[in-house]
Amino acid sequence: MKVDLHNHTPLCNHAQGTIDEYINAAINNNTKIFGFSDHAPMDFDPKYRMSFSEMQTYEKEILDAKKKYADTITVLLGYEVDYLEGHMDERVLNADVDYLIGSVHFIDEWGFDNPEFIAEYKNEDINVIWQKYFNAIEAMANSRLFDIVGHLDLIKVFKFMPTQDIKEIAKNALHAIKDADMVLEINAAGYRKPIKEAYPSRELLEEAFKLGIPVTFSSDAHKPEQVAMFDKEVTQLAKDIGYLECAYFINRERKFLTF
Repeated sequence: MKVDLHNHTPLCNHAQGTIDEYINAAINNNTKIFGFSDHAPMDFDPKYRMSFSEMQTYEKEILDAKKKYADTITVLLGYEVDYLEGHMDERVLNADVDYLIGSVHFIDEWGFDNPEFIAEYKNEDINVIWQKYFNAIEAMANSRLFDIVGHLDLIKVFKFMPTQDIKEIAKNALHAIKDADMVLEINAAGYRKPIKEAYPSRELLEEAFKLGIPVTFSSDAHKPEQVAMFDKEVTQLAKDIGYLECAYFINRERKFLTF
């Protein structure tokens, strides 16, 4: 990946490796622009994110690395922010960063992508679950708070698939993303999960392309060895659909790089 914007650090409490190890893995894979966007703090689900008191440490460490590696690779600072009404914090939303990724990991405070809570899928119709998820994606886009949509169809992670047309379920969310002028990440982490494919799926990425929604790339690495894993697969997927360039952000300003 020439551009790789969604990667984590141990501050989220479920990632391993040092910042230097992640960056060196990116350099070894010929990445030109590498972004850290660790899980932003909020007053919910603290087990899987940094605390507010650690924000300054996180930002300083990434900015120090940005200077350290400036002659070799462009390092960017971001946050992955959970869109969860009533729990987002101005300290995060107004942070001095290059970009914010908006992600949905919760449906009515249910952590649907967490294996600890997988049994909850039995409690409601799968079509309803999928629609609730994409309604949350739509609301996230309509908030106009974020630059990038994180793992668009994360709800498929455990391979619980709807019986209804996925394109119809996601239609309003995709139009909201377009209207909000957001970038859609092609996230390689899905290949490491039971679903065994990128987020988003080819069919949803084709719909995004028709709408003119720009894309970027992400390893969503939680270990240094996951950096640029499945690079060829996500790059070829984008090319097959017709994308020729990917987006990145500096100080919340969008730029493009041909891949």
